[in-house]
Amino acid sequence: MNAPRQPVSPLRLRMLEDMRMRKLAPRTQTGYIRAVRRFTAYLGRPPDTATVEDLRNFQLHL
Repeated sequence: MNAPRQPVSPLRLRMLEDMRMRKLAPRTQTGYIRAVRRFTAYLGRPPDTATVEDLRNFQLHL
């Protein structure tokens, strides 16, 4: 039995489209999506609301 899928946000759709246009390998795409998911979890809000300072703090957190 498959779990219900969550709706895909416009931001994620754009990211997927951009990665396809750049012809990134499937595993690279998976890695990029995983990284954005981790950043979003760290941030606690949508990634398109992130500031430069948020990105810097996340990098220091890693």
